[in-house]
Amino acid sequence: MRSGRASTAPLSLRRYMTDSPALVPVTLVTGFLGSGKTTLLNHVLGAAHGRRIAVIENELGEAGIDNEILLQEREEQIVETANGCICCTVRGDLTRILGELARKRESGALSFERVIIETTGLADPGPVAQTFFVEDEVVRDYRLDGIVTLVDAKHAAPTLDLHFEARRQVGFADRILVSKTDLIGADETRALVQRLQRMNARATVKTVQHGRADLADVLDLGGFELDSALSLDPGFLKEPAHHHDDEIGSFVYRTQAPLDLEKLEDFLGLMIERFGDDMLRYKGIVDVAGRGQRIIFQGVQRMVGSEPGARWAPADKRESVIVFIGRRLPQALFTRGLELCAEGVTTDPAGVLREPAR
Repeated sequence: MRSGRASTAPLSLRRYMTDSPALVPVTLVTGFLGSGKTTLLNHVLGAAHGRRIAVIENELGEAGIDNEILLQEREEQIVETANGCICCTVRGDLTRILGELARKRESGALSFERVIIETTGLADPGPVAQTFFVEDEVVRDYRLDGIVTLVDAKHAAPTLDLHFEARRQVGFADRILVSKTDLIGADETRALVQRLQRMNARATVKTVQHGRADLADVLDLGGFELDSALSLDPGFLKEPAHHHDDEIGSFVYRTQAPLDLEKLEDFLGLMIERFGDDMLRYKGIVDVAGRGQRIIFQGVQRMVGSEPGARWAPADKRESVIVFIGRRLPQALFTRGLELCAEGVTTDPAGVLREPAR
């Protein structure tokens, strides 16, 4: 895949995607209706953090921000807050408004260092995330840093049970912030955190009260950086006594057997072709047979990026680790196919697709 871009097919882990440090980092804030997104954004906008942040919202609503309107065109308006942050309401095309913001930044009409995008409560974050993989105008100026999902603890159980969008919001997250825990008991909070961790093994789950989150839990998460320091905690996958059958789930594949890169590419490409719409997030560090360097990759549904990682040191425990988060993904099929990607195995991993998938 070309530098700065991601690809859908054919999958190639031998072509590398890199991010330029000059690109503006973007944080996507999502969460179901009433989860506290606007409260969180008001905290970010009002904090004395010294950072100039452009916040894109679907509606300002009663945001309570004392500001001066700098620009109004079409159905959008851009305003500047007292601490220099920028807030933009968007009812049109995200790609267009990001392009407009980039051009105004280049011309000096606006000044900001990063962008936060708030989705509506019923939004699927997938298409927004994919914008940063496939739209040339966006890829040129921005990089997606991470997805933060707010979860309303008081109403989480019925919301997750009844609304597919809420489950997808959890599945896409790099950081999950649980709000309103003061309205439920400690046991309920613990059970909710365990449920969220089962749904998304790679996201850190934290509680937040009245939107007062640490900025480190919102900005510079590096969730979409292809980082050779990738680590995945299998403890997240330990089942508590009570199991809730969510259709969004996660699993980790680990092996110390070196992998055959060509077979791995072919197998993952086939799985993306078949299950890509349900593969919300996946990310891995791969030990390739005969290579002294890690390969790092990650994807969002059918969009995949990769890059070379650090070299293996003699003292390193060489291991491939891949996490999958998605909707009813057939873990046994994925595991069996990945096992057949090991160096020296002669069975074609594509053959697992002829087995019952679900």
